[in-house]
Amino acid sequence: MKTPEEILRELAHNPAGLLEYATQLQRQLAATQQELEQKAQQLAEAQAIIADLKRELFGAKADKLNEEQEEQLRQLLGDAQEQTQRTTPLSREVLEEALAQERADQRQRAKERRRRHLPPVELEKQQVILEPADKLCPTSGQERPRIGQEVTTEYDYVPAKLIVREIVRPKYGGCPKPCCPGVTIAPLPPRLVPQSKLGLGLAVHLLLSRFDDHVAYYTLERNFRERFGVVISRQQMVQWVEKVAHWLLAIYGLIWEELKAGDYLQIDESPVKVLDPEVKGKAAQGYLWFYSRPGGYVFLEFHESRGRDGPRERLRGFRGTMQTDGYEVYDALRKEPPRQLRRIGCASHARRKFYKALLESCSQALWFIGQMRQLYQLERELKDARPEERRQGRLKKAPALWLAMKRRAEVIRADPRVLPKSTLGKAVRYLLNEYTALVGYLRDGRFEIDSNLVENDVRPSAVGKRRWLFIGHPDAGWRSAVIYTVIQSCRRYGINPQEYLTDVLQRLPSMTSSQVRELLPAHWKPRQA
Repeated sequence: MKTPEEILRELAHNPAGLLEYATQLQRQLAATQQELEQKAQQLAEAQAIIADLKRELFGAKADKLNEEQEEQLRQLLGDAQEQTQRTTPLSREVLEEALAQERADQRQRAKERRRRHLPPVELEKQQVILEPADKLCPTSGQERPRIGQEVTTEYDYVPAKLIVREIVRPKYGGCPKPCCPGVTIAPLPPRLVPQSKLGLGLAVHLLLSRFDDHVAYYTLERNFRERFGVVISRQQMVQWVEKVAHWLLAIYGLIWEELKAGDYLQIDESPVKVLDPEVKGKAAQGYLWFYSRPGGYVFLEFHESRGRDGPRERLRGFRGTMQTDGYEVYDALRKEPPRQLRRIGCASHARRKFYKALLESCSQALWFIGQMRQLYQLERELKDARPEERRQGRLKKAPALWLAMKRRAEVIRADPRVLPKSTLGKAVRYLLNEYTALVGYLRDGRFEIDSNLVENDVRPSAVGKRRWLFIGHPDAGWRSAVIYTVIQSCRRYGINPQEYLTDVLQRLPSMTSSQVRELLPAHWKPRQA
């Protein structure tokens, strides 16, 4: 094979051949350059997958910027102008302003989360009065005049204790006269678990420890043994929790009735490991499905699969709009007869994908994030508006922002330099595939721009999964769903779950089914002592 030097010597006096050879070299160079670009994008995609997995395991949420991510964004500012010349240039000032706005948005969201905390309960007060040693006049012996006081307040903690309550019912025999024959004894009050040692306070403690504090059963067993010297096995606790969950089923069913009676639901699903009863040590994948209405209840349901059968059965008879991510099951349900469901999308899911692209040094994603920021700023401005005012306010600005994103996404999708499997390629594909659903919230001022509210309800179960790793048996999934539903619904209505469960579990055993509705969190009033 001839070397390039030999070819050039042969073509030294052949201009046409030299030109053809130069053209051939240019084609080879272009092909090599294109191949290198593809390899670089494939490498970036692989690195993005690794980084994404690390963030899922150890990092912050993908649509929030921490300090390290901010630094990455600042590093992008230097070359962002050059990389975005093919589209609309973004100046350094605009990018810096966007970064500053993102930090302000995060601070505002943090304030709103703090405001949503439960109101402080009336705590028991213990007052300690410290009198000065020279309170009395040394000359007259009389008390000096009191002119005021200084108060120092501190919180103290009284450790929990386990007690034994004996319910003593004296028995009385018949009297000598025939008017009072036989034996008399006071009836035993209705109990959560008859013929057991489970008291009301212990039942509430088990529910909240497991499903609100996310403490594993083996940890609870150890705590009882080491702190109180009492052995309560994991198996015993599981049985008690199941019995108590049965009492809450009536409230659970009524919560779904209230949700189903409306015409707007936010839906999401979250995986959870479930131990396989057939194979020791093997875990299968189960799912908790979340149904919620902004300002209303949240409802959880457990299924062993992510298929459409579970939500299909749950949504039977529901007529209205569901707000979901782009998981294909939801669209499949929408298309099934009798076609009573409409679907709108979640802007937060779309935005999150552009954040992922941005964090992989794809500065084109900045423009989309800027558009999203304007949409969310509009939502904050209209937060307190009535539904129709909110709808009208959105229609003045939001459609143009969405349409601009759609057109830009179409341009990027047609660019052969953007691989479909790259983070940017995935982001624009999601936006275009979901576009009709994403703008669906503009139809009604009651609809939210995203389903973050129901995602917030997913997080407590996610914390639980990290703590106790799995559900012990497929049959246990339902009780997790029931108890999570009640606790999370209490939080939605600003109710202290401990106060609620203590009151409700005391009343349920002696109530009829027609009386249970008054115990729903939206209607609940604690019984007066």
